Amino acid sequence: MSEEETLKEFRISVAKEMKLVREIISMERNMGQTSSSEEKQMIASHLSSLKASLKRTTEDVSSIIEDMNLVQPLSPKIKEQVIKMETMKDIPKGEILDDEAKKEKLFFDEKKKKHSSVDVMISDLERRTLKRLKQREIVKKQVFEKKPSSYVATANRFFGEYANSFSKKNFFMTLKRDLIRAHLEFTLSSYISLMMFSVFLVFIAALVLLILLLSLKIGLSWPIIGTATGSIFSRFIQLFWIVIVAPMLALVIFYAYPSLEKKYIENKIDQELPFATIHMSAIAGSLVEPSKMFNIIISTGDYPFLEKELIKLINEVNIYGYDLVTALKNIGFNNPSKKLAELLNGIAITINSGGSLQDFFDKRAQSLLFDYRIEREKYTKTAETFMDIYISLVIAAPMILMLLLIMMRVSGLGISLSTSMLTLVMVLGVVMINIIFLTFLQLKQPTG
Repeated sequence: MSEEETLKEFRISVAKEMKLVREIISMERNMGQTSSSEEKQMIASHLSSLKASLKRTTEDVSSIIEDMNLVQPLSPKIKEQVIKMETMKDIPKGEILDDEAKKEKLFFDEKKKKHSSVDVMISDLERRTLKRLKQREIVKKQVFEKKPSSYVATANRFFGEYANSFSKKNFFMTLKRDLIRAHLEFTLSSYISLMMFSVFLVFIAALVLLILLLSLKIGLSWPIIGTATGSIFSRFIQLFWIVIVAPMLALVIFYAYPSLEKKYIENKIDQELPFATIHMSAIAGSLVEPSKMFNIIISTGDYPFLEKELIKLINEVNIYGYDLVTALKNIGFNNPSKKLAELLNGIAITINSGGSLQDFFDKRAQSLLFDYRIEREKYTKTAETFMDIYISLVIAAPMILMLLLIMMRVSGLGISLSTSMLTLVMVLGVVMINIIFLTFLQLKQPTG
């Protein structure tokens, strides 16, 4: 191994060692801040694996230092030239040199002139380029440490024990998978305690709202808010559902949020995957090592959602010590996109069987691009259908409804509302329909 390769390997090992030390310090700090025994066991297990990896990396650095030879002996030819130069220094000025000494002196003079001429013949463009490079500002990367949320810590303090018992039930296994695949930085017990604490707060807020509604009256005519009249018991029968529906709605939202987030990330990865596969095919054609190929994809920054999965893949290889095939299968199982899982499993099978990665990526890119075009066509057809529905609901329906309400008001039938109130109701109805349509189209839109 050459000196440059040895130094490069030394720098990589030292950088890996520093990264492991930072992660160990961060994990020990998190262990001191958590109150759950299960989380402490998980963090302790992770710490032990990190320390073992740090020990192996330290041994590698030591072996590299031992193998490094910073002082190399001179070659026989260069040593002979140095001896001749030393002998030439001893010759007095004006003394006639022999033929061999004259040749040596002429050789070194020509070398000196050659180097000095190169230094002098630097163009103006090169001088300006060197000056610009010297004036270039050094970009410093700032590393931000994410601190634990005080809200989650409070939830763990009040509901941590209940959450630990609930997390062991099979009912929450789907939620656990969704938390991992949605890149949410919560353990299952922490998320359950957060959900229980939030539902409790919503229940308190709904109870306060019920008390306010029992003492206040809200109507469409002015004054809109006034003092309530009539029996409190009858008003309670009409409004008690708020205390039940609001916490249930919060519970459903918290339980469904990881699944919705996972679906969102899956759509984003599926949109980036065809173009990333074409990029991988081009890189694989240059016979680059597969793990280096993923590093190149990450360094481009063109695939932000796919980049997170590839970073987890590189960490499994470099930090946890898995081989590339095992890491590919692990990430394929734990990522939110089925298409990415098929791609990673296909790469693992191709590497095991000794096949051509470039051919695999070419075929896979064709199928992914075909699926991408089909999704675009589906979205176009859906947008056309909803455009017709939008025209019917937002343009024709409000006009007909406005005429009907005015006719009912003039004839004295039905709801008796003023003209300004009718206008307000119609404007609010149109606004709500627009919001619903825009939200739906935004959710269905394939970006990228």
